[in-house]
Amino acid sequence: MQRLTEIRAQWNVKIFEQTPDLFEMLALEAFSYQYQLNPVYRAFVDALGVDPAAVRSLLQIPFLPISFFKTARVVSAASKVESNTEPLLFESSGTTQPIPSVHRVVDPSLYKSSFLQGFTREFGVPSQWCVLALLPSYLERKNSSLVYMASHLIELSGHEKSGFYLHELDKLRDTLLSLEQQQQPTLLLGVSFALLDFASHSPMPLRHTTLIETGGMKGRGSELTREELHERLQQAFTLPAVYAEYGMTELLSQGWSTGNGIFQAPPWMRVSVREEYDPLAVHAQGTGALNIIDLANIDSCCFIATEDCGFVHADGKFEVKGRIDFAALRGCSLMTV
Repeated sequence: MQRLTEIRAQWNVKIFEQTPDLFEMLALEAFSYQYQLNPVYRAFVDALGVDPAAVRSLLQIPFLPISFFKTARVVSAASKVESNTEPLLFESSGTTQPIPSVHRVVDPSLYKSSFLQGFTREFGVPSQWCVLALLPSYLERKNSSLVYMASHLIELSGHEKSGFYLHELDKLRDTLLSLEQQQQPTLLLGVSFALLDFASHSPMPLRHTTLIETGGMKGRGSELTREELHERLQQAFTLPAVYAEYGMTELLSQGWSTGNGIFQAPPWMRVSVREEYDPLAVHAQGTGALNIIDLANIDSCCFIATEDCGFVHADGKFEVKGRIDFAALRGCSLMTV
């Protein structure tokens, strides 16, 4: 147990300072830790007949189906992690599914470090931006990890006009016009259907604004491919590109796309693919259902078999192509590509 305590005590520093050649070692360390301290994951690994002592590479690690977050308490900790903040409870949208996923975040400081360092790698420090968030469906429910992230980015931006917008499209239009006139670098983070509504309501050229869609058509209107969505938004706002965020309730890290539909994961997150009809056949690249290793998930499960289909490139970047056939619709990823 002392060894496990030492692993967890050093984890918040180790995963963000690791180099690519150390990722596999840390992932195997996380596997051993979670096999011993996560009853749900241990039972899953045992049910597969996997000998944990024989797991010696990334492709041998079993990935927990994401649906387990709907029905089980997925926690990998013998006791509460020492922290100055209370644990968090994140829930997925219940609009298109009767049972939401629940992610118990024992150490909120780890989530903050993960999303902030991931964001900074792509966009620089938040204080360089005015951050506007158009997330009506997420603001209208409790326990959204996306709202939690956006709230902290807004706070860290320090700009007087940074903030959330519910259904205040006129106010958002006026704010953007003012910021554009001031040539203020602005980041507009929005759920897809709300960005489309705003594009119809107030098309305008945006020269100093970066638009980031987070997915989330939530069954509203006809489904669009990501390419079609971005094309409509680019036309409405005269933008050379629309950026995108790939995240979900069950992960504490995000992938970011800078306008080409190809997502870059941060160094502590890695994506692979599994064969749809043989989930134990995992490949480092190619087409298939997406598996994600998120080292920031040390207190839940780092090894998630998602219900998204995609393509992983040789350099580790990935594309999201849609949902596998049997997957229930979910709020953060309803578009096909």
